[in-house]
Amino acid sequence: MRSTSIPIPRPAAFDGWPYLGLLAVGAALWFLCARHPAMLPFWAPWEFSWVEYLSTVLSLFWFARGLRRTAPPARLAPWRRILFVLGVVMIYAVLETHFEYMAEHMFFINRIQHIVMHHLGPFLIALGFPGETIWRGMPEPLKRPLRHPAIGAAMRVIQQPALAAFLFVGLIYLWLYPPIHFRAMINPDLFALMNWSMVVDGILFWCLVLDPRPRPLARTTYGIRLLIAFLVMLPQIALGSYIAFATRDYFPFYDLCGRLYPSFDALRDQTWGGLIIWIPAAMMSVVGFLLILNFMRLNEDATAMEEPLDDQETIILSSRWTGR
Repeated sequence: MRSTSIPIPRPAAFDGWPYLGLLAVGAALWFLCARHPAMLPFWAPWEFSWVEYLSTVLSLFWFARGLRRTAPPARLAPWRRILFVLGVVMIYAVLETHFEYMAEHMFFINRIQHIVMHHLGPFLIALGFPGETIWRGMPEPLKRPLRHPAIGAAMRVIQQPALAAFLFVGLIYLWLYPPIHFRAMINPDLFALMNWSMVVDGILFWCLVLDPRPRPLARTTYGIRLLIAFLVMLPQIALGSYIAFATRDYFPFYDLCGRLYPSFDALRDQTWGGLIIWIPAAMMSVVGFLLILNFMRLNEDATAMEEPLDDQETIILSSRWTGR
């Protein structure tokens, strides 16, 4: 009588080592910030935040793991990967380094911080188009709650074009309303809420506007995206010019906490801050507008290649965009 052996299943390999490593690095940074802040260089955290740290390192880790899990022909182009990483790093740099200390003591540096958090960083992240790649790299237990219909419904509401444009501009006005701005700068919890609302709203807005795909893959049409990219520019120009040309100090917090540069009085600091609200914000909208036009051109060319056209139709199609 032959004996049969039943194979014993081997336990699944533990795949949590990267997370333990990231937690260990975070714990070291937290300890150094709490006990030995004077030893840390400029690029180290000024006030360590677990939320900001984990949001940064996990998004980069899931992005890298998602790339490994994607077939080479389907991977994002190298320039998109670079833009995504650059956008994440720029947001981290203005939130979790000594730059934050500078932003708490000069109004114009605070405006640079918010331009990066709300405009430039999210703009680069949106151009990186990282959503599907990050999704592939995320652990399955975290994906399950994100698949809930309520999450999808909330996203459809928040990214409804009119509401998205209103929130994008409205948050800038809200946090620059002098009494609210003063409270946010002296209250750590409100300060964190201000910063994170700007980052999250910026990412949601620019991902809506800079989606290269046509509708219905994208949430709205190219025409609507062109319209809101243009419309959000106007109230930002109005606000920036109003602050830049003001003749009294609307933001006394920076005098109370002490300015970094004594040569900058309140009005000069405020003028520079207003110009930052005015000019870079308008430039970002213009660049976004041009990119949407390019997405339209590329989509039209791709659609034309799928349909048989005679030579005359091809010439007419190209002349719409090139003028030749």
